[in-house]
Amino acid sequence: QVRIVESGGGLVQPGGSLRLSCAASGFTFSTYAMNWYRQAPGKEREFVAAITSAGGSTNYADSVKGRFTISRDNAKNTVYLQMNSLKLEDTAVYYCKAEWVGLVGRKAYWGQGTQVTVSS
Repeated sequence: QVRIVESGGGLVQPGGSLRLSCAASGFTFSTYAMNWYRQAPGKEREFVAAITSAGGSTNYADSVKGRFTISRDNAKNTVYLQMNSLKLEDTAVYYCKAEWVGLVGRKAYWGQGTQVTVSS
């Protein structure tokens, strides 16, 4: 059974930091690219960051470049999102997505999300 569980969200002041974790099980974690998305109230879900299966390459939305860092530990089946210099507009539910793309198909699994609120 596939499980993806995000944690680490909470309330933080502008300029503060949070570290999100995403623990996965039920699939071969090391073969999946991992992504973070977020969805603010009244807005569509948007891409935040991605990391390749071995962790050799990362990609970020322009809005978080230089402030957020995605990383993974394949031994622990966990991906992280270090968020620094948080802004009010970073307030959202953050979701973890596992993605595998093969020659003849693709698979994707989502977590339930963790709330991040940036407020003074």
